[in-house]
Amino acid sequence: MNKISPICEDFSYAMVQPLSTIMMVQDMFKSGILDTKPEIKNKYMSIAKRETEHLFTLINKIVTISKLENYKLEMNRTEVEPTPIIEKLTEKFKSNVQKPVNFIISLQTKTAYADNDYLGKVISNLIDNAIKYSKESVEINITSEESEYYTILKVRDNGLGISEADQKVILQKYERATTAKRSCKNGASGFGLGLNFVDQVIKAHEG
Repeated sequence: MNKISPICEDFSYAMVQPLSTIMMVQDMFKSGILDTKPEIKNKYMSIAKRETEHLFTLINKIVTISKLENYKLEMNRTEVEPTPIIEKLTEKFKSNVQKPVNFIISLQTKTAYADNDYLGKVISNLIDNAIKYSKESVEINITSEESEYYTILKVRDNGLGISEADQKVILQKYERATTAKRSCKNGASGFGLGLNFVDQVIKAHEG
């Protein structure tokens, strides 16, 4: 019960904050106060769009995890090319983050047998974590290689790291371990769905 309470608080905040922002922007547009200020209006439109996307991503992640846990979601696995997926994601993150991000890409495989959409979401989650839990700048290495049965894809960074004790629980749903404490210092937020989502999707790929 003690664990559920802070989870509920985190979840409520994660849902309410973007909704409040979207409603505030709607009220400002409705009032007409920004009609003569196109630059400011465009700025608030971008904020509302970003918060809407954040909310949609959060809800979609929760629904997907629930389906995966109940074996109601199947991966549509085909031969996909990781290079275009990774290039698109690196460009997106480089243009959206406020800190220097250096990507080092070294892919030894041309294809992987995976669900194209969910492979992108897994890589996106790992990149997002690498940027959130890093210092003033971050270097992210994305590599791939072939083993006898698998395509091995690695996302590595020079971030803050995770202690040995936390590594045992970090993939569990709603577990942020000591990353929650670190988030207070570097402004990162979240309540433990990202890595659980990654873990569930990889398992659904039989990886």
